[in-house]
Amino acid sequence: GSLFLVVSRQLLLLGEMALFTPPKQNIPNENEWMYVLIPTYISIITVLGFVLNVFVLMVFCLHKKASTVAEIYLTNLAAADLFLMCFLPLWAVNVHNRFEETLLKEFCTAFYVGIYMNAYCSIFFLVLVSVDRYLALVHPISHESLRRPAYAKVACFCVWIMGFLLIIPLLVYKDVELGHGCSPKNQNATTPVMIETKVFIGSFIIPIIIISFCTINILRALRKRSKNDFNIKKSDSKATTLILCVLLAFMICWIPYFLIQILEVLRESNILTDQDFIEHLEICKQIFPCLAVFNSVLNPFLYVLVGKNFRKKAKELFLRQSNERGSTTGFASTRTYLTNSVRT
Repeated sequence: GSLFLVVSRQLLLLGEMALFTPPKQNIPNENEWMYVLIPTYISIITVLGFVLNVFVLMVFCLHKKASTVAEIYLTNLAAADLFLMCFLPLWAVNVHNRFEETLLKEFCTAFYVGIYMNAYCSIFFLVLVSVDRYLALVHPISHESLRRPAYAKVACFCVWIMGFLLIIPLLVYKDVELGHGCSPKNQNATTPVMIETKVFIGSFIIPIIIISFCTINILRALRKRSKNDFNIKKSDSKATTLILCVLLAFMICWIPYFLIQILEVLRESNILTDQDFIEHLEICKQIFPCLAVFNSVLNPFLYVLVGKNFRKKAKELFLRQSNERGSTTGFASTRTYLTNSVRT
């Protein structure tokens, strides 16, 4: 039990330090490439993520038809990604300045609030959308009453509240250390380990278990489905395909990040001692967080490429906006013409 607590605490601390902590100096050439490529990459991700997620929110929110339960969850997922985009420039500035003390303490704290709010809320929204697909495909009749838009909105509100509550330990028990990668540190040696462990279990281990359970049963349901099975609507099948792609993208982008944290724990425990492996590990610690934030840009592309209903909504919204502009222009032209006619 005590070993599990220590490992969990180390995972939390290392996860927090990976984003803003400079690499160790024993890496060849001190990773000069990092100070150029990472800020450029983060800047591109920030611009793309902001534009694409605003586009997603506009399609879901401005469309005349009411959003389905799955679309409500995806809308909030896009909002969480957009929230993250507001804080990513702080990471780019910190790396560009070679982790020197150039950011205010409040900015460092704000960055960690943004990154962890996004991580917590995103994984909980994926849990909700996984459960929704599970109920739609595995229990389409018996649990139909649970899949209501009103319930989905309440669940999303609860997720935002939970995401904020989970970052309270970061704000209460930790302080940022300027001049050392803007990394968080414990304010004292009596920081409750149980709180950190519960946060790690509740925000990652349990959600991954739920998502895995739902995904396995969803795939089984799809495999057993036959052409004569009318219990599964065609719209549900399309939505399920999109959700599975979003889940797969999340796993691809985030699992390497967490695996690196586990390897780093083994290194800190002197279980991994190979110097070449450690050097590659240090490089991966700088690359895999970049892959994790790429997930916020990848989701909108998936909506367009895989989501047929999303493409339909986007097209209808674009046509409606074009028609409204045309009507406004036509009305203005007609009014100008009548005014000129009266004058003459």
